[in-house]
Amino acid sequence: MAGTLNKVMLIGHLGDDVKMHYFEGGGCVGRFPLATNETYVSKQTNERVTNTEWHNIVVRNKGAEICEKYLSKGDKIYVEGRLKTRKWQDESGQDRYSTEIQCTDFTFLTTKKESGANADQSPQVAKTAENKPAPSQSATNEADDDLPF
Repeated sequence: MAGTLNKVMLIGHLGDDVKMHYFEGGGCVGRFPLATNETYVSKQTNERVTNTEWHNIVVRNKGAEICEKYLSKGDKIYVEGRLKTRKWQDESGQDRYSTEIQCTDFTFLTTKKESGANADQSPQVAKTAENKPAPSQSATNEADDDLPF
């Protein structure tokens, strides 16, 4: 395989409300922690064990504003994006690293009613994508015609 792939897909619960940061040029960034869980039964103790993994999610511009408006701590969300590791120096001069999920697409899995009242209803889906043009059917067929087989 000649190419590479950097893709992350997560379904989890927000660990906190979306924190926004606005820039002078009009852009903005939203950040929130996302918890995913793994549950299994321990063979030694025969007890159910749950491991929680925390992910730092970063959403930009319009997507960030939508997340800030509709999401709150505890809500369930599907996130799609790519991994990005940042490097910086702390106060003592030590190199520090942070790995984040740069969100490119998301779907709300918790309805506003569930968020406010914790009701058990089927989730209503809200979805947004940033800068993703939808391929047309004719463009796909034309690309197939160029194949030598």
